[in-house]
Amino acid sequence: MKHEIAPVYDGKSKILILGSFPSEASRKQGFFYGHPNNRFWRVLSAVLEEPVPQTVPEKREMLLKNGVALWDVIGSCEVTGSADSSIRDASPNDLSRILSDSDVRAVYLNGRLAYRLYEKYAVPGLPYFYLPSTSPANAAYSLDRLVAEWSVIRCML
Repeated sequence: MKHEIAPVYDGKSKILILGSFPSEASRKQGFFYGHPNNRFWRVLSAVLEEPVPQTVPEKREMLLKNGVALWDVIGSCEVTGSADSSIRDASPNDLSRILSDSDVRAVYLNGRLAYRLYEKYAVPGLPYFYLPSTSPANAAYSLDRLVAEWSVIRCML
């Protein structure tokens, strides 16, 4: 399956957040973190001290207003449903366009799979960091704990 959601970024983007691959809900919606139980938008809103966006245009606006680029590590893969554990034969997205057309200074990886795969294809000289997954499957992390961990992104914005 090919990744069909375009990256969000502009010339003012300072950090790049990468997930692994869009969930079924995200693929249906045509935008990132579309499942209502995924805590990505609540976490990022709390970290950025912004209201939680409800629509795709509001989500895009919040990202760009705050210097955040968003995409996924995987450009194509075999996947069953939405579980990262079902992903096979992953090929990376080409990040060169985002990096050449923005001011990205660091990459943050949403979850272990995104981090592990990014390590294989890491851009030399660009720092990258693991962040705990915002997926509802990551039940070990409360919303408050995720916000605390994700607050590190503020130092690069």
